[in-house]
Amino acid sequence: MKIFGLKNCDACRKALKNLPGSVLVDIRAEAVPEAVLSAAYAEFGAKLVNTRSTTWRGLGEEERAGEPLALLRAHPALMKRPLIERDGELFLGWDQNVQSALGAA
Repeated sequence: MKIFGLKNCDACRKALKNLPGSVLVDIRAEAVPEAVLSAAYAEFGAKLVNTRSTTWRGLGEEERAGEPLALLRAHPALMKRPLIERDGELFLGWDQNVQSALGAA
């Protein structure tokens, strides 16, 4: 199981702690694989972009209006975290539903 996120993100650290055998992939150090990013965008759409982040607030209106996948490639920290991949299945965030689905609740 892979957790795509940031090493200093609280939600990512909680997911890593509660999912034994999982691996954290720091999205600033190594990009989310294109196939995973595209599949995540196809499944979650606009929810994949974290519009409450500091990075989002720092973008200009013109940049915010850009294509979401291009924004995520240019600014990995814009992605809602964590994005968890388990056997080809994707989960976004670390709420009760995700925790239950992954058996971590």
